[in-house]
Amino acid sequence: MKAVEYQGAGGPEVIRVVDRPRPVAGPGEVLIRVAAAGLNRADVQQRRGVYPPPPGASDIPGLEVSGTIAALGEGGDAFGVGAEVCALLAGGGYAEYVAVPAGQVLPVPAAIPLVDAAALPEVACTVWSNLFMTAHVTAGDWVLIHGGAGGIGTMATQLVAAFGAHPVVTAGSAEKLAYCRTFGAEAGINYRDEDFVERMMEISSGHGADVILDVVGAKYLDRNVRTLAFGGRLVVIGLQGGAKAELDLGLLMSRRARVAGTTLRSRPIEEKARVVAEVAAHVWPLVEAGTVRTAVEARYPLDRVAEAHEHFDSGQHTGKILLTM
Repeated sequence: MKAVEYQGAGGPEVIRVVDRPRPVAGPGEVLIRVAAAGLNRADVQQRRGVYPPPPGASDIPGLEVSGTIAALGEGGDAFGVGAEVCALLAGGGYAEYVAVPAGQVLPVPAAIPLVDAAALPEVACTVWSNLFMTAHVTAGDWVLIHGGAGGIGTMATQLVAAFGAHPVVTAGSAEKLAYCRTFGAEAGINYRDEDFVERMMEISSGHGADVILDVVGAKYLDRNVRTLAFGGRLVVIGLQGGAKAELDLGLLMSRRARVAGTTLRSRPIEEKARVVAEVAAHVWPLVEAGTVRTAVEARYPLDRVAEAHEHFDSGQHTGKILLTM
């Protein structure tokens, strides 16, 4: 089968499309013939040599796919052969076939094209697990979403709005903020020329953010804590701005606030299955009703994967980038 591998660490020049053996579905797994794979920041970080796959995972990048069931391993019969599905992976998605635990597989939502369904599993599971399972967003909460124009940001904005909370986003241009508003953002903050602490306080009439979803990390830590409302929850899911920073524990305690850091890729299979089950129960009905939609900006065939990564690296993209087989 055709698959992608990184020959060294660096920019898109290390990407190669190669021939690899087709995987076999093991016990509790299904084999998916891939129609499309989502491109995520984790794939870029793996390419740069700073985010290796967890032990036992494929070295082939790709954390989400859509496609059809090609074969079933023993006990992996939740879906029949030929079923159209999408799946959350620990790796292996940039390939024509991938084996995945059956508990991480979801049906393609009604009215979503098979290819575009590849844009859903990683972002839906990331947002649901962090905002709703960890931070417990509830109706009326003010939620600040950093990186609002990306795949995570657009999904987070829609789900926060769908459950009656107030999504506020940061982005780096007026055009990206306008894009975020099409997904339900109540307000936007241009982080290049506005202080998001001050603006969030203005937008929320001095209340602050009940929940912050952060992809930046160290660079934003102090300001994030200063933005939190009393009882606020900061969830860090990315380290684009570094991994180490000082934390004012006195400020954190005075606000009775909490800081959580999470990853999804390295979680145990059983925990991923629980997340996927919750997404199926709470998010999929919203997708099928049209309340939550995909945010696909571009689709590249697999042999143009380096070009897709160049587009991602430019920082000009919005929403999701897909690789098609």
